[in-house]
Amino acid sequence: MQVQDLDREVSTKSSIADLVTNTDKQAEQTIKEDILTNFPDHGILAEESGVTASDSAYQWVIDPLDGTTNFVHGLAPFCVSIALMKDNEPLLSVVSELPAGNLFWAVRDEGAYCNGEPIHVATTKTIADALLITGFAYDHDAKWETNMNLFKEFTHVSHGVRRLGSAAADLCYVACGKADGFWEIGLHPWDSAAGILLVKESGGKVSRLDGKVFSIHDQQLLATNGHLHQEMLEKTAPAIASIAGSD
Repeated sequence: MQVQDLDREVSTKSSIADLVTNTDKQAEQTIKEDILTNFPDHGILAEESGVTASDSAYQWVIDPLDGTTNFVHGLAPFCVSIALMKDNEPLLSVVSELPAGNLFWAVRDEGAYCNGEPIHVATTKTIADALLITGFAYDHDAKWETNMNLFKEFTHVSHGVRRLGSAAADLCYVACGKADGFWEIGLHPWDSAAGILLVKESGGKVSRLDGKVFSIHDQQLLATNGHLHQEMLEKTAPAIASIAGSD
């Protein structure tokens, strides 16, 4: 089946902009069935169906279609994102970037790859020479306002900031050097679980926006090529500290 043939019939979830299609649901069900057939004792955390409980140390985190709004409108990119977690740390990850057809994957301590070739973060040393990416949550609350202010500030001091509509793709682009840094407020575990391993294994750095160690259950994320990390934290840490309940 070609991408253009997939079911784009749409409904909304938490807001008018939070979309879901039959393809999201069908893809998630197929992925879950394949995982449980091969690993019946593993747990699953999936965007559309939630938690499949397990006593295992292993949990699969699934976003069957990250960038649904892009998909609905026929705009690239959108992704299938899958990570295997062990004790809340990503062990391996796979991201299929569509419609380009690029397949990214990483294994802890074994590097990151795209279409079979090793990938590495960019060597950009300063924000002034950087291309950055961000994303925005659906709720237009204090976090959204803070992120909009960061968008303006980073746009002013860099080569530019892009909002592409898929956190999984954003993290892949940092991992392969197409972008130098990515930040977002209001993420879910399935948005970041696969991508953060790709960034780390390609030589980049991941933290919360306040510089603390990042967990996929944190809603705030900064991922960079490493060279820019401290410089970006000088702007993101004060901003995130001003928001109550920003974790």
